[in-house]
Amino acid sequence: MTEVALRREDGSIVCERCVLADTALARMRGLLGRRELPSGEGILLKPASSVHMAFMRFAIDAVFLDRDLRVVKVASDLRPWRAAGSRGAKAVLEIPAGEASRRGLTVGDRLIAG
Repeated sequence: MTEVALRREDGSIVCERCVLADTALARMRGLLGRRELPSGEGILLKPASSVHMAFMRFAIDAVFLDRDLRVVKVASDLRPWRAAGSRGAKAVLEIPAGEASRRGLTVGDRLIAG
């Protein structure tokens, strides 16, 4: 799988080690089977406009992005057996619970992969 770093336009890092899940199988598997998601790690589901937490073992922050990787919604502390979505989202960044707040991510921020 491809791994990318995601940062804001100002250069501040949002996700140091972000796995790009851009196939149906990779998106379906997502974070299933993992016991935790360490700080600095995440997964970018693309394309996606919603996520579900069925069979998950830990909470995450789900950051919904438009086609330009601009944040359109942040679902914080999304716990197992919950779901979230955002109309118009084209990708979802899943990061550890609380990470969006720690990194100061807000609606309108534009991310850059590289």
